[in-house]
Order: sequence, then structure tokens, then C-alpha cells
Amino acid sequence: MRIANGADEYRVVQRAAEVEILPGTRTTVWGYDGTFPGPTFTARAGRTAKLTVVNTLPVPTSTHLHGGVTPPGSDGYPTDLLRPVHGGPKGPGAMPGMAGEAGGMSVLGERTYTYPMNQQAATLWYHDHRMDFTGPQIWRGLAGFFLVQDDIEGAVQLPRGDRDIPLMLCDRSFEADGSFRYPSLDSTLSRTPGVEPGYTDGVLGDVQLVNGAPWPIVEVTAATYRLRVLNASNARRYRLALRTSDDRGLPLVQVASDLGLLARPQALESITVTPAERFEFVVDFSHLAPGAEVTMVNTLASGAMGQVLRFRVTRRAKDFVPIPTRLVQLERLQPNEVATTRRFDFRMNADGMWTINGRPFTPSESWATPKLGTVERWRLTSDFHHPVHVHLARLQVLSRDGRPPQPADAGWKDTVDVRPWEVVEVLARFDGYRGRYMLHCHNLEHEDMAMMANFQVI
Repeated sequence: MRIANGADEYRVVQRAAEVEILPGTRTTVWGYDGTFPGPTFTARAGRTAKLTVVNTLPVPTSTHLHGGVTPPGSDGYPTDLLRPVHGGPKGPGAMPGMAGEAGGMSVLGERTYTYPMNQQAATLWYHDHRMDFTGPQIWRGLAGFFLVQDDIEGAVQLPRGDRDIPLMLCDRSFEADGSFRYPSLDSTLSRTPGVEPGYTDGVLGDVQLVNGAPWPIVEVTAATYRLRVLNASNARRYRLALRTSDDRGLPLVQVASDLGLLARPQALESITVTPAERFEFVVDFSHLAPGAEVTMVNTLASGAMGQVLRFRVTRRAKDFVPIPTRLVQLERLQPNEVATTRRFDFRMNADGMWTINGRPFTPSESWATPKLGTVERWRLTSDFHHPVHVHLARLQVLSRDGRPPQPADAGWKDTVDVRPWEVVEVLARFDGYRGRYMLHCHNLEHEDMAMMANFQVI
């Protein structure tokens, strides 16, 4: 990082690299700076950050700051392509008119994304967003954490330093030689988009990774820890819980959601985390003796995939940070603020395409025109599990099937879990910038199969 003209400037190179993920084998990843996950960036609210990305991969990319309040030109729109330094394919796939066209912008070699950081402290992440190929390109490694800090969060008594641990959860499958296994119709990711029949509901792996390592053991002291959990899987859902070696539960005390701190902590026995959601927890290991182990489990999976990672207590702690009783003053959006109500229906059409309101995505059309600075009520319905992500907007869940929101809905969200045949109402605030943004399902195979829609902030 360097500081120039009052902005924090970062530079990363998207490149292939050989890394050891499974013991004794080598896997080719596509990574930011050749790492999987990519580097963790830290930014300050109110201070501009600039991220220059150089593409040396064999395919185009588009980098999206997930959860960022970002000008449209730096949002990582799917057809705003960064082509490889050597030229490479000019288009994202077989669909005509999408080679950085139809309102997209194709750039050769490198580009700089500008993030003004006019938002509160939160755990964000950045990832590839290339049209038609987001799923396989994130599967190969193009994702990393982007943490935003501010003075308000800094004044809250939470674990810091090495007791503040980002955890990127994702599943992958591997071939016998250690290479990634993904059912692409075109393994070069240069021509035909899509996955093999049988995988259109979403691709699941059979190896659980945390920060790029399979089923890791994390050593902790007998103290409180802040865990920033991100589900970076293509399609896998987690219902996370903590279990001691004698099968007792340990509370997950949630302190933050996608876009920042809650008003007060809430202790949960378990919580469902869908693709792209982030949850922050404080976990108290202080009452455990050295040598004790705690396993984070996924009760939505069985066998090895039911295990996520283990914490091992190594020693007593000399200091202790208690879990606070209050966090921040959290604004609640009110239904009487609503300027208009819209409905977005997520389902597969008769042609086998994942659609929104019956229409497959096209970059040239817009599904809605919210006004800058207003609040809208969006009614989300579905035929399947769809984690719905809205760019730019900040969301608060109003109801599920006419009932109050669930504990996992607390706080400011940018991704909302919409379950089969469910009606979820959210209040969406549109602050920041005018321009073209999008909503989409963050099951990446659904997204790649056209389950996206534009909206124009006016």
C-alpha cells in the first residue's frame, strides 16, 4: 500500500500460481497476487481507497467490492471487463453482444477501482464478477476480504489484533492430481458458459476449506475472540454451531451483520449463513482449559462436510475482553418512509433459465429506477434457495411470510436469504451514487445462468 493524494492505493496482480491445498499435491489457483484467498485489505471509512488490478490470467475479469458504496464505474459490473495484458478473449462467453459491449467497458491489462469508503465499518469482500463465468472464476480463487474500520467501531470494546479472525468458508472438489474439479461446459472459460447437466441448482464441493485450508485447526488462548465469518461458497449453505469435545454447545454471540455492527449482541445456538453473507461473532473460550477443543459444525451437511474447523485452546490468557452489552445506535427504517413497492420473483423458467420476474438478464434493460436518497419496499419471492444480493443499497428485513424477521436478519444487510416459496419483504435505502447497479442471486451458478437484473438509480 502507498498513500497518494490523500488516498490509500493498493495494487494486485491476478495471476495463476501453484499452491498446496491438499497435503502432498499442488493446485493451480487463479488468485489476487497468486494467493487463495487474496490479500486482506483494510480501509478507513471516509478515506478513499484505490485498488489497481492487473490481469495476467488467460481470461477477462471484473472485480466487485461486495457491500461497497461504490460509484457505478468502479462497481465491477459483469460486462466492464479487464482483459488480460496479452489481449486474450475479448468477450465473456458465447452470448452475443457481451464482449465488454452493451453498455460495458473493456480495458486492456490493468484498471483502477475507486472506493470512496463513505460507509460504516463492516466486513466486506471482493471477488470476480465476470459475465457468465463468475462461478468457475471464484471457484479457482478470485476472492478476498476487504475490511472497513471507523471511529465508532473502534470505540466498542471488541477483541482486536490476533483475536480478530476473518474466516472465509467455501467448499471445493479436487481431481486426483490436486487440480480443482468444476463441471464447466468449457474448461478454458473462454467460449461456452454454463455447467454440465445436473449442476444447474448449484455446484457443491466435497472438501471444506477455511481461508484456503481443508478442515484447519485454529489455536486460541482462553479468551474472547471476534470471528468474521464469510460464506464464499458458490452454492453451499451452512447452519453453523459450536460444539465442545463433550458435545456441549458454545454460544455464537453475533455482534455484526453484512454491513456493520448490530445495536446489541445476540447469543445464538446456531445460525444459517447463505452464499455471500457475513456474520461477526464473539466467542468466549475463557472458561476452557488448555487442550480443550471446540468444533465449528455445519448441521446442514453430513459426514466430513458437517465439520468446518476446530479451535484448540493452548494456554490461559493474561487479559480478557468481556462481551459488551451494547454496540452502536442502529437506525431502523420505517414503512412510512417507503417511496414505492416493487416485487422481484426469482425462479427457473420453462426454458431452464434462472430468471427474475420471468426475464433472463440482459445488460441493455433495467428492471427498476429508484431515486437517490429514497427508501423502497422490495418484495422478494422464490421457487428455490436464492441468496439475493443488491449492489449499492443497504437493506433491512421487514418480514418473512408476513411474520417478524428472524435473528439472522438483524442489522444492515446486502444479501438476504430467500427460501423456497417464501415471501421476504425488505426496506432498501439507495444512498451514494446515481447510475446502473444490479441485484442477483448469489448462488453463482444461478447468477451465471442469467438470474440478474439491472436497476438505475436516478
